[in-house]
Amino acid sequence: MQTKLLAGTSKGLIILHKENHSWKINEVYFLGLPVSFVYVDERINSWWVGISHRHWGEKLHFSADEGKSWHEAGIPGFKNYFYRPGKPASLRKIWTMQHAGADKHGCLWLGTEPGGLFFSDDNGKSWQLVESLWNHPSRLDDKQWFGAGKDFPFIHSIITDPRNSEHVYIGISCAGVFKTLDGGKNWLAINKGLIAAYLPNPNAEVGHDPHRMLLCPANPDVIWQQNHCGIFRTIDGGESWDDVSGANGFPKYGFALAIDELDPKKAWVIPAQSDEQRIPVDLSITVCKTIDGGKSWTPGNEGLPVSNTFDLVLRHAFVKSGKTLAFGSNNGNLYVSDNYGESWKTISQNLSTVNCLAFS
Repeated sequence: MQTKLLAGTSKGLIILHKENHSWKINEVYFLGLPVSFVYVDERINSWWVGISHRHWGEKLHFSADEGKSWHEAGIPGFKNYFYRPGKPASLRKIWTMQHAGADKHGCLWLGTEPGGLFFSDDNGKSWQLVESLWNHPSRLDDKQWFGAGKDFPFIHSIITDPRNSEHVYIGISCAGVFKTLDGGKNWLAINKGLIAAYLPNPNAEVGHDPHRMLLCPANPDVIWQQNHCGIFRTIDGGESWDDVSGANGFPKYGFALAIDELDPKKAWVIPAQSDEQRIPVDLSITVCKTIDGGKSWTPGNEGLPVSNTFDLVLRHAFVKSGKTLAFGSNNGNLYVSDNYGESWKTISQNLSTVNCLAFS
């Protein structure tokens, strides 16, 4: 049972504990600092936090004792690497972390902006840029890898196949989904079936904009994706993608995604109005659920504000564990459901922007 919820906000890391069926804030770490990501390495239950200092740049911290003590880790760098010919690369933001497999102790993947993937084999003390991806022909083409709301592309989703740690997927805005079958030596774009409506060729091999990507642990060939241009699902490990957006375009656009750990047909999304209007559809926070692989979606908002609401849920601010789901918004509101999203409780309306959540 998950009894702690980590909320990375623009003003610190908030730790909530579940006590007597209610969630309460117990600790705050990195007070006043912008937390860009949180990650719980379930192999050893270590907590990782990314800090985007306005003056000192990106920092990494980890705790092996659930926050009682924190240690600073190494920072990835782009020394002597070029984003484009004549344009030196520099670290803009650390977006996400993922362990490299149960059989690879101390090994971690890190996704960054401007589109660099890093690997550590010493539990974050040092990082190496994965040159095979950095030098991929598509990345060197600014018409295939480009910024989407950012100046640079960025890697926000990393998935390690639980059956084979050599098999890794990454989601890149804007480039699409790439996979490796040999631990990062070679990379292949797997975007067949995705739609990039903003490109001259919507079916281009590279240039897509996944917002969030998750793999079903019970059936690792099933991957869900909340994309800029809809909700997509693959049942063959990314060989092809199916558009499973809702009828009449609802749900379709959004950032947040949660999926069931056991049932590959169950997923939840929180729709936004559009790219131009990043607000809830009809100014009402709605969580949409499917139990049939996206053939149909059921909206629900019991316990949520249903009028004049301007909250946007960011891509890493929606999580699920067992029957419990939680999401936070850019306006500092935090909601939790303990019954698979059938109803929701307001946990806080006084936080700053919730950038990311993780259960522990």
